[in-house]
Amino acid sequence: MKKNHVFCSLAAVLCLFLLLGMVACGKKETPSDLWENAIYTEDTTLGSGAVTIVLRVEAGEKSIDLAIKTDKTTLADALAEHNLVGGEQSTYGLMIKYVNGIRADFDLDGAYWALYKNGEYATTGADSTVIADGEQYALVYEKG
Repeated sequence: MKKNHVFCSLAAVLCLFLLLGMVACGKKETPSDLWENAIYTEDTTLGSGAVTIVLRVEAGEKSIDLAIKTDKTTLADALAEHNLVGGEQSTYGLMIKYVNGIRADFDLDGAYWALYKNGEYATTGADSTVIADGEQYALVYEKG
């Protein structure tokens, strides 16, 4: 009888740990969670410079287009002018962690911002990408 009692107690403890593990691991970011701290949630135009570029921000199932008018020469400077990006400098340049208030931190959860220029994966970082009038860019939230 004692063996049965010990077995039941162990089974109950194991079930409790499994349940707690499922609850802790079960929270996934939803598209609305991603956008809850976003600065802009609808298409808009920013700035008043001579060069106009379009930045598409894609995260989850939502995307917006921001027309940016600027006199800056690099993408990072044009985006920083409107507080659209944030991150940290590395040996490879600016590692973007925030776009439009939305965080992607590879070290934390495997998420990162992928940069596209005119529909193609960019071959340079945002701080070394020289912009020209009419170009289209996208920063896409991805998880590795």
